[in-house]
Amino acid sequence: MLTCDNPPPITVVLDPGDDLVHTRAALAAHAPADGRLTVHPTPGTDSALTLAYDVLAALGKPVPLTGYRQLDTAPAWTLAAAWILATHTTHLTLLRAHFLTPHRLNALLQLRRCTGLRLTLVCHTPHLPRSLERPLAGLPYRMAEATALLPDAEPPTATPPVGGLRRPLAGRWLNLPALTTLTAFDSATDPCPCTPPMAADRDYFPPVMPAITETEVAHRLHSATAHPHLAAHLATAIFTATSTTQLDTAHLHDLAPDASTLTLHDDGLRQGCMTHHVPTWAQPLLLAAAYTWRIATGTSGPLFTDPLGSTGLPHLTRFAESCKLRPPQPPRPKRRKGSRRPAKQQETIWPFSPAHYALPWTMREPGLMHGCPHPPPHTRRTIAAYKKGWPPPDYGQRPIRPLGR
Repeated sequence: MLTCDNPPPITVVLDPGDDLVHTRAALAAHAPADGRLTVHPTPGTDSALTLAYDVLAALGKPVPLTGYRQLDTAPAWTLAAAWILATHTTHLTLLRAHFLTPHRLNALLQLRRCTGLRLTLVCHTPHLPRSLERPLAGLPYRMAEATALLPDAEPPTATPPVGGLRRPLAGRWLNLPALTTLTAFDSATDPCPCTPPMAADRDYFPPVMPAITETEVAHRLHSATAHPHLAAHLATAIFTATSTTQLDTAHLHDLAPDASTLTLHDDGLRQGCMTHHVPTWAQPLLLAAAYTWRIATGTSGPLFTDPLGSTGLPHLTRFAESCKLRPPQPPRPKRRKGSRRPAKQQETIWPFSPAHYALPWTMREPGLMHGCPHPPPHTRRTIAAYKKGWPPPDYGQRPIRPLGR
């Protein structure tokens, strides 16, 4: 299990007046992108599981967790620690700390030992509560006044600030050509002990996503689930354009320590074993999946499986559909002129594409595309364009149009 040998001292902030300006200042310091979390515990409960959910919610993850026993606290705290380490979160400020029960405080202290967090406990009392004094007796901590560490913050405004973050692709289906080759005919094989070349050295280049699409995909995968292995699985399928057969060969040792590269194995059916560059937007997802294994078991295993033993989670294609991510679909049938019948919602089609296979027998199944367009062409011309730094355009992505038109 991962542990931090020398975590930073704990800071206990006293706010005897329970002043609104101090609470507002603590909430204003909440910036997950900068590694700072502010957790406002759910009132009216002393459950350690609820506190773990509060930490996960502060990280932007949906709660409550699914797939585990209802009252099991270990998976929630393990996933919270994995996400904290993967996203390089360094500070956690907890409000209403004077209401902490011993088992909730011990869970927080264990999270601190595992991740090395700078833990700040805000107590709205004139002195250190006895419930905190005994557990903190053998730990390094310092006392501070709220007026010194929580200065006044600007009151919240009714209108969002100008120039705030916008998501032009929010709520839209994204057709990603890389997912065309996700569904495979065969089953996974055992990984081989090889040192494969980079994908570019084998003239293998996945489809390119525009920066705006990358940002939207990363946002959806981070906010869609608290299960790192599920988000990392789909993210890897997107940036490698490989099949589930190849994805299932990835083990913890195939991922670089900084998640900059990932090796996928192949038994010769496709282009062979390759090492892929992991884009920046996907690195935290793969790191979180790796940290889950290291925290839960301390051993290596299949990267895209859950060492905590979750059950009932959606299949990869269903998870992609819940994120509104899919391969390019067949053209919609034209509606008859003057028809008042509403358009029927079409189900997502997942084709069986043989484009990335190397053996000729796999090319004898052209009908399994089900009308979906084939992946982007992979010819000498496109390979030469990639090597010159001119990636092909994003195939299958519709132009952005304002909503309501």
